[in-house]
Amino acid sequence: MVQKFISDFFDIRRGELRISIFMFCYIFIVVAVLLVLKPTVSALFLSELGPEQLPFGYLLVAIGAILSSFWYSQLLSKFRLKTIIRYTLVFSSLVLISAGIFVFLDILKGWMLYIVYTWVAIYGVLAASQFWVLANLVFNVRDAKRLFGFIGSGAIMGGLFGGYLTSLLAPWFGNGTMMLLAAFLLLLLLPLLQRIWSFRVTKLNEFKKSKTYPTISEKPFQLVKKEPHLRNLAMLVGISVLVAKLVDYLFSDYAADAISDPDELSSFFGFWFSTFNLVSLALQLFLTQRIVGVWGVGFSLLLLPLGILLGSIFFLFLPELSAVVVIKAMDGALKQSINKSAFELLALPLPFEIKNRTKSFIDVVIDSLATGIAGILLVFLIKGFEWQSYQVTWLVIALVLLWAYFIFRVRKTYYETFRANLRGQTNEELAAPVVKQVSVLKGMRKVFSEGNENQILFMLDKLMEINDKRFAPDVRNLLDHPSNKVKTSAIKNLYYLDSVSMPWNMNELLSIGDEDLNLAAMDFLLLHSRNEPEAIFSYYLDHKDKNIAGAALFSLARESINNQRMRNRYHLEKRIQKAVEESDKNLSPYLIKTIGIAGLTKFHSLLTQILNGHNVDLQMEAIEAMGLSMESSFVPHLVELLPKKIYRGPVIASLRNYGLGVMPVLVWMVKEQKVSLEARRFIPRVIETFGNQESIQYLFQLFNDVDLSVRLESIRSLSNLRSSHPEIKFNRFEVASKIYEECKLFHQTLNAMHTQIIISYRNRKRPRQEVQQKERDARTSLLELLERRLDAGLERIFKLLGLKYAQEDILLAFERLTSNEEELRSTAIDFLDNLLTGSLKQQLFPIIEEVMRDFSSEESIQRIKPKIPSEKECFKLLLNMPDLKVKLAVLYLIGKQGDKKYLPILEPLSKQDDLKIRTFALNAISEINAEN
Repeated sequence: MVQKFISDFFDIRRGELRISIFMFCYIFIVVAVLLVLKPTVSALFLSELGPEQLPFGYLLVAIGAILSSFWYSQLLSKFRLKTIIRYTLVFSSLVLISAGIFVFLDILKGWMLYIVYTWVAIYGVLAASQFWVLANLVFNVRDAKRLFGFIGSGAIMGGLFGGYLTSLLAPWFGNGTMMLLAAFLLLLLLPLLQRIWSFRVTKLNEFKKSKTYPTISEKPFQLVKKEPHLRNLAMLVGISVLVAKLVDYLFSDYAADAISDPDELSSFFGFWFSTFNLVSLALQLFLTQRIVGVWGVGFSLLLLPLGILLGSIFFLFLPELSAVVVIKAMDGALKQSINKSAFELLALPLPFEIKNRTKSFIDVVIDSLATGIAGILLVFLIKGFEWQSYQVTWLVIALVLLWAYFIFRVRKTYYETFRANLRGQTNEELAAPVVKQVSVLKGMRKVFSEGNENQILFMLDKLMEINDKRFAPDVRNLLDHPSNKVKTSAIKNLYYLDSVSMPWNMNELLSIGDEDLNLAAMDFLLLHSRNEPEAIFSYYLDHKDKNIAGAALFSLARESINNQRMRNRYHLEKRIQKAVEESDKNLSPYLIKTIGIAGLTKFHSLLTQILNGHNVDLQMEAIEAMGLSMESSFVPHLVELLPKKIYRGPVIASLRNYGLGVMPVLVWMVKEQKVSLEARRFIPRVIETFGNQESIQYLFQLFNDVDLSVRLESIRSLSNLRSSHPEIKFNRFEVASKIYEECKLFHQTLNAMHTQIIISYRNRKRPRQEVQQKERDARTSLLELLERRLDAGLERIFKLLGLKYAQEDILLAFERLTSNEEELRSTAIDFLDNLLTGSLKQQLFPIIEEVMRDFSSEESIQRIKPKIPSEKECFKLLLNMPDLKVKLAVLYLIGKQGDKKYLPILEPLSKQDDLKIRTFALNAISEINAEN
């Protein structure tokens, strides 16, 4: 009975209840421990050190949070998540056991209290972060949106349990016992983690695991600084945290003054922390949607600072603990309910990618900086100016007024950003519906009713980010929209907004025959299969319309990715096998994608067969299916298609679906030459599309021991990323090192070219019978190739310079330097002369002089004669270069010369692993032997 109620109320499907309860219990314990520790450690700190030391605690927490965040990111890139979580739990338990014993021995004093206080604050951030990363591993995006409501309720209940438990037990058993209890609860997470990991995570391949790990955000400060709306949001967060810390100081100070016994103080804190959470939960359930929806974002955001302002004024007239509790209640109850919901709506106009890339910066760095500033202000005012505690209220009032000012500013940038986004979805200047400064809900509804197709799609995408069920009627009306894209997006939203009612025209939508619409409709229908699952599954999976049956099978495969019970219940594998047999190898697009997403390796060979076939449409479906599968064995097959333009876009999209984990695999394939050279040259383009800091690191790795054409493509991709993602960091020392490498390579190529120019010049003066035409042609081909290599080398050098200096200026200098006009070349040289310094200038200017030289005159040729290497040295130099085409051209020329002095050079090359080099070397040896 209870199981059925939980499943129905929280939309938990068959096969999901166990893992959902595991995750519920995990976050319940994590938050319960935090609400046991927070009042306990705060009480010990205040009782032993006094409230006057609390500002120093804030400073330590700020520094510790930033350092631990950086340290944790580094660990996550080097070790398995499971290992990190285990060690975090064990270490935290040992800290708490030690602290509990020290409390019993009455030696937890001084610097040890600072350490424990700081660690508890860091634990709160670290444990929550680890849990949500784990949750993203356990659930896919679709499951997460359905189940995180149930799992999140575990955090709320854990908070209530932990605080009230501390309130009840601390006076009886003492703070030492509470710490030991917290350590015991943490150790319970170890077997629970093992169950969760073995139940779900071990079944994932490495690509699926790596795809869920958080990535390093690239210069998020630059993103915040550049985007006005984001900048105002960051200011709001910073000011709210600053005010919260000042209020916390007042609350702690007056509580410590009123309650001297540390155990009683723990009980007091535990009771009120949980009570604030309980009030916040009640507001969230019964009032938040009404207030935010009716009164709008601006007013909703003002409620929190207004409540703190009124509480502060009340406190000035009655400076007692009861008044401080009122202020703290305003902060604790409103922040996680009305203020949080309004803030989420306020961030809606921002692109989802930007929000993701700046979230950690705002949540950790801005929060920590504000905490540190609060500590500095309190030290300055309390210690320096000898303010009394109640006088801090004046600072709170001043900051609240500043807070209100930024609320009005952010409200303005909110509407400006939304208008700009809507204008960007239409080509008609005045066609966009005007989003006036009314409530967010009215503005969104206006777009749904009056916007064009692109504007409605944009707003539906935004609605997916908040899943506000008040929009369900508006979205349902869009099912009658003439655009299939709008219908599809509307159904995808209804999947999360309305899990109860069934639109009357769902079967009519299925009859339209649009593939994306069919899949979205089928997902929605399967969501409603809880009441009559057998009937709905049987009806659609065995539907007479093959497209509808195919869409149903795909939806079943996708919905059951992490649900083996559902797979077994509806015989997914048997149904796919039957569909394959009935299709007689002419697989439908639905079936191809079903094979990809189902993750059943026994059918994967079918995708490879389709890829090697001749039906382009089916090949495109197979490419998409391979991306859905995230199967490592498909990566080489996909990469080999990159040289063909018709497949390139879909292949890149498919490889991107593998996530960041595919980048090291692609780099390894280049270094180990696991795919053809033609394919390797396009790998930098794939890595470029990820557009993050890690992609920069992998592109730089492609510099070493690879073909020069791959190197050129890598530099082009780096240059493109510098242009499209100015926030990404480039290591200037590494860039300078690569420039020196390129300069050295340029000089080597130039010397080889000089040799060939001289020999070609001599051959022109010799009789034709002495130099065969084949040799002349081979030498001419090599010269032309070397000339192209010099041009490419110069491009690489200047694109690297663009990573170190202003890119636009360097690009302009390059264009002028390679111009035919003498005046433009001179201005480019003057510019570079002023820009470059030191050894970089010494390396580059000889190259620039060579670029300016005209080798068509006899005078120039005579000038370079003394500097050039012999032809044999030239050939050795070129054959050692990482350039396959140059090597083949040299081997071809050696063969046409027929000179046996080159045999020692050819012998080792005739045994090389590379087939082309080996073949050309053997041919050259044969030609030399024939001549002699």
